[in-house]
Amino acid sequence: MDLSTTFLGKKLRTPLIPSASPLSEELDSLKRMEDAGASAVVLQSVFEEQIVSDVDQMYADLERGSESFGEALTYFPRLRSVPMDPDAYLEHIRKAKAALKIPVFGSINGFSPGGWTRYARLVQEAGADGLELNTYFIPTELDVPGSEVEQRYLETVEAVLAAVTIPVSVKLSPFFSNLANFAARLDAAGVAGLALFNRFYQPDIDLETLEVRPHITLSRSDTLRLPLRWVAILHGRVRAPLGITGGVHAGPDALKAVLAGADAVFLCSTLLKHGIPRITEIESSMVEWLENKGYKSLAQVRGMLSQAKVRDRSAYERALYIETLTRTHDSPVAA
Repeated sequence: MDLSTTFLGKKLRTPLIPSASPLSEELDSLKRMEDAGASAVVLQSVFEEQIVSDVDQMYADLERGSESFGEALTYFPRLRSVPMDPDAYLEHIRKAKAALKIPVFGSINGFSPGGWTRYARLVQEAGADGLELNTYFIPTELDVPGSEVEQRYLETVEAVLAAVTIPVSVKLSPFFSNLANFAARLDAAGVAGLALFNRFYQPDIDLETLEVRPHITLSRSDTLRLPLRWVAILHGRVRAPLGITGGVHAGPDALKAVLAGADAVFLCSTLLKHGIPRITEIESSMVEWLENKGYKSLAQVRGMLSQAKVRDRSAYERALYIETLTRTHDSPVAA
């Protein structure tokens, strides 16, 4: 069965790609992902704050003691134990490339234009086959309009694109006033992929300690509905390949993603919950469904149920919203 696809400029055996997660920190885990059938891997993100902090620390270390005695020239900065710091991240890319046959994609989590974008070139020089720009930014200023937020995102993406020649994808949040327009602007800028969506981890309030605490929850299969809808809307309308991230836990989820128009299907929560062999299970389930339906390739069904292909395009717009609420109101469950 031909499950091949293309994402981030690479022809891939299947659309199944483990996304950035703690699982990608160890070479052994990366090798097991490849053995389980992963077509590529996205390494865990390095953060803009880490890169900026690393540069600031370097200058501070270089300047420390510069006006002291000559003995200061022999001083070496104290090593800091920061997990996967920017230098270690680059070395991790080199080791992953040497150990794996599948493409290795780096990931930078950044949200503003600045000198840190030069780090993207170092990721390229370390051997990464592509780069995911993980844009995580929640504007809270009352006087900043949405257009300014979008412009900041766009300038950040353009700065990264100018710094590298390897393909760059953007992992987006759903919180834009007109996501379709913004996706088209990113597409016009030259991105090689759009991944939908970035999940913002919301804090919780501890009623006993009266403290705000971070709260991380894994996605569920119903998380898939939002990216599914938007991939279906964008399929065939932007040139950049589309990826779904969030909510793919089993074979049926992956198949729905492809039917909506996804070129790549990113796996994270399901691997953390069920283990790396889950990749093999999902692929086998996809193959079984395709064979039972009489298809010979995944390409035959990609986008089959996108907005461009369904008879009633309003099913992806407001009409379905109204219909769903009406049915829920009339059902005995709602009562």
